[in-house]
Parts: sequence; structure tokens; C-alpha cells
Amino acid sequence: MHTTSDSKVLPSLSPRCILHGHVQILRIDHWTKNVFVLPGIAIPLTVLKSWPDAALLSRMVLGIVSVGLIASSNYVINEVLDGTYDRLHPTKSSRPVAQGRVLLPLAYVQWIAVMMIGLLAASHVNRSFMITLGILWVMGCIYNIPPVRTKNVPFLDVLSESVNNPLRLLAGWYIVGEQLVPPLSLLLAYWMVGGYFMALKRFGEFRDIGNQTLAAKYRPSFRSYSERSLLVSAMFYGSAGMLFFGAFIMRYRMELVLAFPAVALVMAIYLHLAFEPESVVVNPEKLYKEPRLIVSIAACVFVIAVLLRYDIPALHRIFVPTLPVAGG
Repeated sequence: MHTTSDSKVLPSLSPRCILHGHVQILRIDHWTKNVFVLPGIAIPLTVLKSWPDAALLSRMVLGIVSVGLIASSNYVINEVLDGTYDRLHPTKSSRPVAQGRVLLPLAYVQWIAVMMIGLLAASHVNRSFMITLGILWVMGCIYNIPPVRTKNVPFLDVLSESVNNPLRLLAGWYIVGEQLVPPLSLLLAYWMVGGYFMALKRFGEFRDIGNQTLAAKYRPSFRSYSERSLLVSAMFYGSAGMLFFGAFIMRYRMELVLAFPAVALVMAIYLHLAFEPESVVVNPEKLYKEPRLIVSIAACVFVIAVLLRYDIPALHRIFVPTLPVAGG
């Protein structure tokens, strides 16, 4: 594991400064990514045709906090093990570990303690939810900790990080209950769309650094990447995501076919933003600062919510099969 040469820095820092560093590495501002939990709550509620009651609202609050704690545990180990690399990055060099504002032994204790608190809270939701969060934590270990450390392996870095998206959807699903099995097509769509976003984040990072040799020192996977390969991979993930989403729609909810333009608009705006210098795509926790994207996401969520709630029988007549159905 990589460490940082904190011994020359820490003695001159106040306990308050060190405490602030330990709070920062929790990245609580990144909890906004837990928005991916919400569709996992909305879809089973729609299928069950029920509204949240007091018990569900309580599980939602506890569940979302649990997801945030597990994510923060993963962020802590990410900060600790990335300290050496972050010093080589033009902006991430200001992170607490890179600047020596964190006591590493205490950070390792913090990593495990936050995980344990998160799983303890998750156990009060239900068993499936707790197992899902356990897997989410393990994936953080696989992504960050040597000798596996998939974040250093090209393409596998994107796939192993974006798998957190379907895990968040599963978490939301199990907050509602364990009586329904989530469709595999929906989980795969969530995974691939997450891959699309992550590949564009890598693309934005690569462009911002502007030098492959320097970029590879910061992130070893950049030795094998280029702007072209990252864009091509984003196209693959986006296309695969929409194909799996289409399979889910045709099998479970035909009305959602009308949401495709709204989903495509969000993905197009995200691609456009990836070309901007120091883009919010590189720092997705700051996406709320980009009004075009926020408006498009809000419109997309509204359209999907309406289409999940109301039936449109005419669509089923329009898309009735005109060729023999295999196995029919």
C-alpha cells in the first residue's frame, strides 16, 4: 500500500486542521451520487402500486444514510492509497492526504469504523439490503487496494467502478422490500450507463492533464488510453446501456419507450460537457452547478415518473409484433 511522507508536515498542524482533513476524506459532498438509489425505490413502488408509508420513509432515510456511510468508507481508503498519485495531479494535489493533513493509522481505523457503522445501520433495513452494501464495500476494496487495484487496469477500472450504479439501484430496491426480484436487463442497463459516465470522466481527466506521460504517473491506466479509445469505449457503454434499457422496456413497461429522447438528451449534454476544460464531468459531485444538465435530468426524471404511473394502451397496439415471435 502507498503511504505519504506525513512526518515532516503533521507536527506543524493543529489538531483542528487534522480533524478537518479526516472529515474531508469522507467526501460527504459526494453523497449526491446516491441519487442513483432513488430509481431503485421508485420502480418497485410503481409495480406494487403503493405509496410510501411511515415505515418505508423511515427505511429510506436509514437506507440512504447507510449507503452514504459505505461510500464514505470507500472514499477514505481511496484517499489514503491515492495520496502519492494525487500529488502529481494539477488539482487533486490539494487533497488532505496528499498535503499530509491526515494521520494514516487513524485513517485506516476510520475506514473500517465507518464501514461497520454503515453495515450496522443497514442491518436494520433487511438482510438483502445489508448484503448489497457489503458487496458495495468489497467492490471499493477491489477497486482501490493492491495487488488487485482494478483502477490501474484500463477498461476494467471503468467497469469495476461503474458496477456501483446497479448496486445502488439494488440498495434502493431492497429498501422497498425483498418480495420482488429486480430484472437483470435493468441492472445491466444501469451498469452500462454508469460505464458511459465514468468513461467520459476519464476522457475529461485525460484532456485536462494534456500529457500522457504525466497522466500515466497520476493514473497508470492512462498508459493504455487515448482520447479516441476513451470516446469509443463511452460509445460502447452508452449503446449497450440503451440496448439493455430497451430490453427492459419491451418486457416490462412499454410506456417508457417515450422516455428515450429525454434519456438521450441527458447523455448528449453530458458528452458535450466532457469536452470543456476542467469540466464538471470530472467532478460529478459538482454537477448541480451546470444548469443545462440539471434541467435535462429533472425533465427526464419527470417524464419517467409520469410514464411509470400512467398506462398508454395505444402504445401496445402500435408496437404489436408484426413478425412471428420466436418460441411463440
